[in-house]
Amino acid sequence: MRYRTLGNSGIEASVVGFGAWALGGWMWGGTDQNDPVGAIHAAIDHGINLLDTAPMYGYGHSESVVGEAIKGRRDKVVLATKCGLNWWSEEGEKFFDGDEQGRAQDEVKYKVYKNLRPKEIRHEVEQSLKRLQTDWIDLYQTHWQDPTTATEDAMAELVRLKQEGKIRAIGCSNATPDQMKRYLSVGELDTDQEQYSMLQRQHEPGNLAFCAENNIAFLAYSPLALGILSGKVDLNRKFNRGDVRLANPWYQPENRPKIDQLLKAIQAVAEEKRVTISQVVIAWTVSQPGCTHALVGARNGEQAMANAKAGEIELTPGELKALRSAVEATGA
Repeated sequence: MRYRTLGNSGIEASVVGFGAWALGGWMWGGTDQNDPVGAIHAAIDHGINLLDTAPMYGYGHSESVVGEAIKGRRDKVVLATKCGLNWWSEEGEKFFDGDEQGRAQDEVKYKVYKNLRPKEIRHEVEQSLKRLQTDWIDLYQTHWQDPTTATEDAMAELVRLKQEGKIRAIGCSNATPDQMKRYLSVGELDTDQEQYSMLQRQHEPGNLAFCAENNIAFLAYSPLALGILSGKVDLNRKFNRGDVRLANPWYQPENRPKIDQLLKAIQAVAEEKRVTISQVVIAWTVSQPGCTHALVGARNGEQAMANAKAGEIELTPGELKALRSAVEATGA
C-alpha cells in the first residue's frame, strides 16, 4: 500500500481509502449479505488506514458501525467524517426528503437541509464523536456547502474545533475552487472530496488543478462509478427502491455499448498485470494529476482485500495513455 499526506496536515493516509457510504445500505438497496465489521477489519489488516464515513450515511448508522469496528484499532486508522447535512432542524437550505432507503417522494420521514451554521457544526462533531466512540476525528469535512451560511463563519468554527483537539485536519466536499479559496482565507484546508471516476471527470480542469496547485489532497469518491466500472454489473441486474443506481445514466441500456468498450480496454491491462478490472480502475484514479486518494466501498472482507491490493499497482505511461484514450472514447 502506498500512502500520501493529507494536505499540510502531516497525516499519512493510504491512497486507497475505505468509503463507508454503502455500509448502512442507505441509497444502496439495503444491507443484505453485508459484513461491514469484517470488511473494515480486512481493510485495516491489508494496509488501508483511511476510513471515510458521514452522519448522513444512514442517519448515523454508518458512523455507529465504523465506531464498533475500530474498537481496539483506533490508533491504526485515519478516521474521516463530515458535517453539514441536518435532518433534525429545518434550518439552512432544503436539500431533499428522505427515508431509510434513500431519497423519498412518498411517506417522507426525514427533511434534509444543508446547514453549516457554527452551532450546528459543534453539535454535529459531538454526536459523531459519540457514534464513532472516539475522542478525536482525524479529518473533518463539510459534506455539502450551505449557501445560507458564510463559508468563512463555518471555517472559523472548524478552526476552533481543531485548536481544541477535537479534529486534526479540515476538509470540504462538493465544493468549488472559489469556495475553497474562502476556506483558505480563514485557515488551513487539507482535503477536497469530490465525485471522480473514468466516467465523471468534470473536476479535472477545476478542483483537481486547484488542489494540485495548493497542496490540497483530493479524495475521489465513487471511483468505480457506483460499481459499473467493476465489470460485475450486467443488464439484468435489478436494484431495490431508493438505490442511487436506478437513475444513473451509465446504468441505462442505451449506454451499455460504451461501457463494454471501455471495460474491454481495462480488461486488456488487467490481464497483462494479472489483476482485476476494479483494481486497474482504482490504480488509474490515483494516478491522475491532482488525485491523491480514492475512496472505495466494500460489503465484505473479500472485497476490502481486493481494493487494498489496488494501492500497490503501478501503471506504466503506456498503460495510462491507452486507458485515457478509451476513457475519452466514451464521451464522458
